[in-house]
Amino acid sequence: MPPDYETALQRYETLRRRDDATIHARGGSILLAHGRRTPRVVLLLHGLTASPMQCVALARSLHGNGDTVLVPRLPGHGARDRLTTQLRELRGEHLLDAAREALAIARGLGVSVTVAGFSLGGLLAAWIAQHESVDHVVAIAPFLGVACVPRAATATLVAALRALPNVFLWWDPIRRERQMPDHGYPRYPTHAIAEALGIAAALGMRARSTPPATRRITIVTNASETGVNNGAARDLAGMWSAHRAGSVELRSITGLPPSHDVIEPLRPGTLARRAYRTLLPILHDVRP
Repeated sequence: MPPDYETALQRYETLRRRDDATIHARGGSILLAHGRRTPRVVLLLHGLTASPMQCVALARSLHGNGDTVLVPRLPGHGARDRLTTQLRELRGEHLLDAAREALAIARGLGVSVTVAGFSLGGLLAAWIAQHESVDHVVAIAPFLGVACVPRAATATLVAALRALPNVFLWWDPIRRERQMPDHGYPRYPTHAIAEALGIAAALGMRARSTPPATRRITIVTNASETGVNNGAARDLAGMWSAHRAGSVELRSITGLPPSHDVIEPLRPGTLARRAYRTLLPILHDVRP
């Protein structure tokens, strides 16, 4: 095996060893490999309070097409105890460090690198697009702002969240801890939202003045989005496009009911399968 590939496997093993007995059986990092360095590797990044399992259907499709696929568990995620308070300590630098580490592993697993992420993972994918040169970045419903919060008010929201106590809120106040799937958490800490929005703010400032390091970027929004701010995604695409330094494409998933997590394969119904009709052709596209 080439030295880069062997080193990447060793680095992945270090990552995998962090998935100890406290991690859910379906909550740990995933590597779908072919026993050799492949022409392409796809790095998939999951969303806030989810786990790599959120991306597993996309990962299997890409792997079946010949790609190596890496889905790392982000810090504080994937615990067996769904009511864990680990995310209370999550910081933006922890997320960026994890993204850099995963990208370094991915570079050794394939010749070309595609990075894709959903929600928080979409924000991290967009951050990679700005700062790192890879072949393609696909940011799916990136968490660049909160739905229904005017973009001009985001800085005020972040300041308020950081000043107030770090409390946990339920994603679904009715179902609370009964919310499924069980490899994710049913609640989130408010300071984690502020940390993510801090990354988004820094990314926006950088994008205004500096072209992205990645020259091919696709941002995918959900026309029926309920969680993240589609306007913020359009703004970022506009800032990148203004530099005329590459290809920045905006795509939209249409025809879904009001929703945010459109990729989770274990949710009831056909929502994810319908979203995949848009997402999989984008992810499988390997044009230069």
